[in-house]
Amino acid sequence: MTSRRSVIIGGACLAAAAAGVAAKPRRRVALIGSDQLQDIVPEAFGSWRSREVNDPLALNEEGTLAGRLYNQLLTRIYSQSETGVEIMLLMAYGAEQTNDLQLHRPEVCYPAFGFTLTRNEISAVPLPRGASVPARQLLAVASDRSESVLYWSRMGEFMPLDGPEQRIDRVKIAVQGVIPDGLLARFSMMTPTSSDHGWSVIRQFASDLVMAAAPKKRGALIGAERALALAAVG
Repeated sequence: MTSRRSVIIGGACLAAAAAGVAAKPRRRVALIGSDQLQDIVPEAFGSWRSREVNDPLALNEEGTLAGRLYNQLLTRIYSQSETGVEIMLLMAYGAEQTNDLQLHRPEVCYPAFGFTLTRNEISAVPLPRGASVPARQLLAVASDRSESVLYWSRMGEFMPLDGPEQRIDRVKIAVQGVIPDGLLARFSMMTPTSSDHGWSVIRQFASDLVMAAAPKKRGALIGAERALALAAVG
């Protein structure tokens, strides 16, 4: 005979299951639209010129986890002839950010490739009109070289600065019933002998690159809200 307590517990479980189904994200939001990263990100701007290259820290072969995570991958080296400075750009775009498929963060990827992170700090990329892009800067050291790295990640309109914040933002987005797209924008250079390890150069480069993109396309890079705030700048 079924007890009253069992009925109550069973009903609670059914209610929880129904709530879980109702809360499951259903609406996909893609800020990139039908565009391709290679068309959004300018090949040349100001005194910078680029060439496309392969990045060993961005393996995107079919069947790999990275291949599942990212629908588009762009890797370029931008060079400035008058200074000789070179900056590696990697942008990885994922159409769906879910519990199973989320952006890989460089502070996890670099150690996996044998680097030691001697610096890992919050930073920001300044933009006109007082806007900025939340970012992180890393100093990654290996036996044969060291790299100064600056990156940001975008999940829908959210710009999480670390893994825990990324998980919290995922919950916030899920409550909205949205499956967002996501972008990882990573900039790196061989570490120069400067007091700030070249991060100021990278920040300025990243800022100029964003502003060189077409105003209507910037949302894919930094979120629609930030892009709208920059619209008056051109």
